[in-house]
Amino acid sequence: MTTFKSRLQSDLTTAIKERDELRSATLRMTLAAITTEEVAGKTARELSDEEVQKVVAREAKKRREAAEAFQSGGRPEQAARELAEGEVLTSYLPKQLSDEELAALVAEAVAEARAGGAEGPRAMGAVMKIVNPKVAGRAEGGRVAAAVKSALAG
Repeated sequence: MTTFKSRLQSDLTTAIKERDELRSATLRMTLAAITTEEVAGKTARELSDEEVQKVVAREAKKRREAAEAFQSGGRPEQAARELAEGEVLTSYLPKQLSDEELAALVAEAVAEARAGGAEGPRAMGAVMKIVNPKVAGRAEGGRVAAAVKSALAG
């Protein structure tokens, strides 16, 4: 078992013992999503720490999107619950890049892509290939794409 997944399971056990309903429910749903990911496909496999982290990030994003939907649907109490669950999951993710840090990484990648011959808006794919490994879960894909677009446009 990966260390990240075992940490989630031990935290779940602690949350259950402390009768922390929010934390235990959130961790249960996340561990279920991890298990689903492990058995998806033709053969069952164990996920690496990076893959488990991606599942946790995906679950956190789902909570943010659900909170926005509930808020716009006039259900603030459900939106607050989703936001709280998202905060629990965010505590397991690496610190997110600030806008300035992301812009600096994107600027480096754009310069590197231009040195390789990629120019203008069509260089988006080349720049994304360079910047994605550097970002590696510390910024959401939409934020990265928006930063790359603005850097290429201006």
